[in-house]
Amino acid sequence: MQIANPIYDTVFKFMMSDNKIAKTFLSAIIDEKIIELDFASTERTLKTGVDKSQLDRTLEQIVICHLNFVAKIQKENGEFKTVIIVLQKEKIETDIFYLRHYLGEINIDIDNISDTCRENIEKSYRIYLLNYDIGYADSSILVVESFIRDQATNEVLDITNDEFIKSLTYKSWYVQLKQLKEKGKNDLENLLSIFYQGDVPNFQHVLNINPENFSKEHKDILNRLQEAYASSQIRAEMQMEDDYLKKLL
Repeated sequence: MQIANPIYDTVFKFMMSDNKIAKTFLSAIIDEKIIELDFASTERTLKTGVDKSQLDRTLEQIVICHLNFVAKIQKENGEFKTVIIVLQKEKIETDIFYLRHYLGEINIDIDNISDTCRENIEKSYRIYLLNYDIGYADSSILVVESFIRDQATNEVLDITNDEFIKSLTYKSWYVQLKQLKEKGKNDLENLLSIFYQGDVPNFQHVLNINPENFSKEHKDILNRLQEAYASSQIRAEMQMEDDYLKKLL
């Protein structure tokens, strides 16, 4: 089965612009059930029609794919919570400069959030899709959770019911795309294998994947990526990213 390569920002944004697909993708990563998702804002939007000689002026438009969502999540006990999800996808190591710059910023346009999601935002989740290794060669997906300790005694404190502290901390996921395999160890790694580039050193516009590696729930994502490759607009934007990266690298 052939799909458009989601390592390209323009393909990934197309994939995530479908609300059902975005809910499925994000739910799989955070391992929680998202029942309502609002696309709050986006940054660094790649635009077509830019002359190659002008590519240096589009640096901040295409280096980082930065997406913001507000999600209503159903807990295991049937109750609900609302969280902000900040998703960043980065292709090259120099993007770490921009990662640090935006680490403490959540640029949410509150007018784009539905009333049901706007109320009672409890927490922030951060997801980083990194196309370079950060030093954990045996781990494709890292989960980092905050904890609170007493400075004097070093006792780790339970903050489960402390809404104030929970609102100031966040949970994060770091996906090392280069550590992903064609077939993963679980459903999430299988899903994220859509980013698997094989042994080819340069980006390809189309990837060959085995749909049998994916659960029924995730097949819609493959169909969305097939739809992306059928779009002449998206193919043109992938070529533009190629042209930019050649200048950068």
